[in-house]
Formats: sequence, structure tokens, C-alpha cells
Amino acid sequence: MDGQQQAPSAGFFRTGSLPVPTSAAREWNISVADGPVIATAIHDGHAIRPALQPRVALPADQRLREEDPLTGLLTSVGDVRIQVPTSRFELDLNRPRDGAVYAQPEQCWGLEVWRPPLPPEEIARSLAAWDRFYAMVTELIDRLLERWQALLLIDLHSYNHRRDGTDAAPAPQQDNPDIELGLTTADPARWEDVAQRFTRALREHPVAGRRPDVRANVRFPTGGHFPEWVYSRWGARVCTISPEFKKIFMDEWSGQADIAALQDLRTGLQAAVDAVRPAFEARA
Repeated sequence: MDGQQQAPSAGFFRTGSLPVPTSAAREWNISVADGPVIATAIHDGHAIRPALQPRVALPADQRLREEDPLTGLLTSVGDVRIQVPTSRFELDLNRPRDGAVYAQPEQCWGLEVWRPPLPPEEIARSLAAWDRFYAMVTELIDRLLERWQALLLIDLHSYNHRRDGTDAAPAPQQDNPDIELGLTTADPARWEDVAQRFTRALREHPVAGRRPDVRANVRFPTGGHFPEWVYSRWGARVCTISPEFKKIFMDEWSGQADIAALQDLRTGLQAAVDAVRPAFEARA
């Protein structure tokens, strides 16, 4: 697993017909129902472990602005749901292991996260959590692929579009779709039709009274480490779609949510999952 230290390779789920989480998986919020759709929110969390809190230099509101709050609620579209409560500023699970801890400002948009720099033992503790997460996902997907011929992984994220301030004009729509779909690892030979149906379903469901602008690979054309790792391990047996929701469902500066817009996004996402679910319902 990309050169990481050894971590437990089993024991996160009980044996049986369904992979029910054990106490070893308690550091994440996981629920499992019988189905081939996994929804993850790996940047939803805001928590920093107590040992690191005195070292945090970045104000909580600025951290929140760079996290993906509320995306955990959208995992309701999955049969299997994973929400990570830990802040990406403690550990970024969408980066390779050697860059998963923001030790220097150049690793995180020039932001000074820690005061003073993190000691090696704290970095090692965070990286051990990276190892556990990837070991847990490995066990989970292996178990699910014993049950289903293929899986749909919805890797949920969000992004800011008012970086110049709450009263400034938003970023241009041309380069900032309402919903960007990361499809960099969705094997087109097998999943092109799924990607097209998923996109059409999202476009058909209004958000705040208008049809959303849905496009693929615009802002993030190279994807993230997590979907790339999934593809490198399971190939086309897992179709990963990474929706990046522009923060039209909240005020990214105050953190106040627009519940109606969030519900609209959830409804559209559920419709998109339902539209492609038949492609994943064959038993192994």
C-alpha cells in the first residue's frame, strides 16, 4: 500500500454474511446495509485529537472553510456509509502516505497549520491512522466483492467558490461547475454508460430552483489519491465517482447551511445513484 508501515489487515469487520464493523473500526462512523454502493466523506470531519490541539495555529473557522462540512449527510445515498470525523488538517486521507500530514505550509495552500512544527512522534501517530484507514477499506471492499460482482464508490467532497470574501463576486461559473464529477478512474471501457446516466440524473434535479451545472474533471482533472488507490487495487470492479459539490449549499465564510439546497443536492444524488444501481446488482 504505497510504502506505508504495516497495519492490521483484518479484524475491522465481523465474519458473516455482511461485514458488520467491530470495535476496531470505531474511529470512523461506518454503517453497513446489504448493497453494492459505498458512499464516503473522508474530508467531512473537523476534530483534532487533544494532543495536537495546543499546537494548532490555524483558526477553527479557517479550518472549517477548507474542510468539506455536511458532506457526511450525503453519504445517506450509500448502502455502506463511511464518514471520517478527523479533520483533514490532522490527516488527509486523500493524499499518499508521505504527504498525508500537512507538516509545511506549502503542503496546504500556504497555510500555517502548526505552531511549532509537529514532532516526529505525533506525525507517526497520524500516519498510523492512515494505515488503519486503508487497511479497513481494503478489508471492507474485499468482503463486499465476495458478495457483488462490482461496486459503486461515491467519494464525496466540496469546494469553495468565494475565496475573495463573503461580499465579493463568486468565482466564474465557466471554471466552477455546481457539481464536478471526478471520473479519472472510472474505467470508460466498462463504466462510460454509468457515468453518463449518473450525470444526466444529477442535471435533471433542480437545486435552489434551477438545474445544476454538472461537468466532469474541470477543476480537479488529476483526481485524488483515494480513488487512484482504489483503482490500482481493484481495477474496473470498483467504479469510483467523486462528486465535488460547490458550496452553494452553505455560506463558506460563516459556515451557515442552506438546508433546502443541501436537501436538493441529496435528492439529486440519490436519483443519480438509483439511475445506475442496476449495473451493480449482480451477485458474485
